[in-house]
Amino acid sequence: MCYSPGVNRRRFLKTLGGGAAAVALSRALRAEVEAIAKDPLRPSYHLLPPHNWMNDPNGPIFWKGQYHLFYQLNPGDSVWGDMHWGHAVSPDMIHWRHQPIALAPTPGGPDSEGCFSGSAVVYHGTPAFIYTGVQNAPLDQVTLHDGNDKLRETQMLAMAEDDALLHWKKLEQPVIPAPPPGMKVTGFRDPCPWRDGPWWYCGIGSGERGVGGCVLLYRSRGLRTWEYLHKLAEGKPNGKQTANPCDSGEMWECPDFFTVDKRTCLFYSTEGKVIWSTGDYDRSGMRFAPRRDGVLDHGAYYAPKSFEAADSRRILWGWIRETRPDAELKAAGWAGCMSLPRVLTIGAQGQLEMNPAKEVESLRGAREEVVVSRAAPFRRKLSELAIELQVPGDISNAATTTVRLLVDGRPAWELAIDTSAKEVRCGDVTFPLPGMPWAHPTLRLFLDGSVIESFVGGREALTSRVYTLTPGATELEVVTTGGKEIRVEMWGMKAISADRMTAAFSF
Repeated sequence: MCYSPGVNRRRFLKTLGGGAAAVALSRALRAEVEAIAKDPLRPSYHLLPPHNWMNDPNGPIFWKGQYHLFYQLNPGDSVWGDMHWGHAVSPDMIHWRHQPIALAPTPGGPDSEGCFSGSAVVYHGTPAFIYTGVQNAPLDQVTLHDGNDKLRETQMLAMAEDDALLHWKKLEQPVIPAPPPGMKVTGFRDPCPWRDGPWWYCGIGSGERGVGGCVLLYRSRGLRTWEYLHKLAEGKPNGKQTANPCDSGEMWECPDFFTVDKRTCLFYSTEGKVIWSTGDYDRSGMRFAPRRDGVLDHGAYYAPKSFEAADSRRILWGWIRETRPDAELKAAGWAGCMSLPRVLTIGAQGQLEMNPAKEVESLRGAREEVVVSRAAPFRRKLSELAIELQVPGDISNAATTTVRLLVDGRPAWELAIDTSAKEVRCGDVTFPLPGMPWAHPTLRLFLDGSVIESFVGGREALTSRVYTLTPGATELEVVTTGGKEIRVEMWGMKAISADRMTAAFSF
């Protein structure tokens, strides 16, 4: 398959009505889309755009009986850049319909270089976006210092103009135009607003060199005029000298601050991973004190965003990152996808627990159950790269249980749950096995093209990318080294659209 970066949706739309050239380009684009649809590494039951680049989830909201999910989108290429807000709508958080782009940069405006991440709230009965706009600026106004870009970040407001959330009216000027005076920030982005009584509060991801990452706290009566209060929470750097402050822990991105099961939670992304904290929020002093924390996902997962579902469950979306070079992303014509929706709960000791939402089970095909022992391992050739595997029972006497994917007989990926060493291993990643009893099955694993989402005991998660898998040549293997049999359940998973969601507009 060969992808030409010059053939993209923007160019196609500009040539409509252009006679033979437009027809030729339309055919080229159709061939590109058909090739993307046939790519076995492209997920079939995770949400992703028809083609090109996706990253952070933005502004998830349940509105007028529908789930809306917005996300960072590059509409013209399959690598990062030219940030817009994509938009998809769903009745069930599983089956999606693509909508027109929700936010685009305004030439000459505060978001002329991109509409970065943000949130959605309902203000006096109308949905509103608070997001980060970026523009080129004089050096003394630059806030984004990542070793590559030199941009000014400001916080913008947009209001919905219709109930389908298709049309949005931006305020021309930022509602938070600059960081606190005198503070030399490493970044100033990804606003996270919430309401408490008559006040609106907003946390913004930031940090300082030599000090550490933090969340800056602002307050407002009406979303348009904000006052800076202080740092809601802060951490320390890891001591590394890096061009990008996110790599040194001196910048926190994508904060998410909310309550679940009467516990206060703070998520933030830094050092290539997502940190969760549960703790105490002093509403009078408006400061957060973490009591427990951990890594939300030990793999290719970043910048999550949560919201409240129609039934009050706390649902978390996250960006599943690519781990292959840009040249391969351009060749593929697509990059990134959303995680499956995860339901967040808090355990008895204040630890974060998560499990895929029950709606995911609607994609299951026929159920198969096998019994695995040391003498009888399980191996099955996969005609499609779309399955759910579950180990529902106790494996404490199984020593090590390993799930492995093989291509032409050679291991391509494996995850080992070692109850003797009390750890989980996957490639170069090792993390502690969560303590028992577990609130959820021992292991739930979802394979979808090149994506693998794994959940251990409902308390630890690992998202993997594997680009060497091929339908028909890939085998699933489950082995155990202990003396006890284990039960394994497996389902084939249905695609969420007939065309694998590759066509957002008609030809």
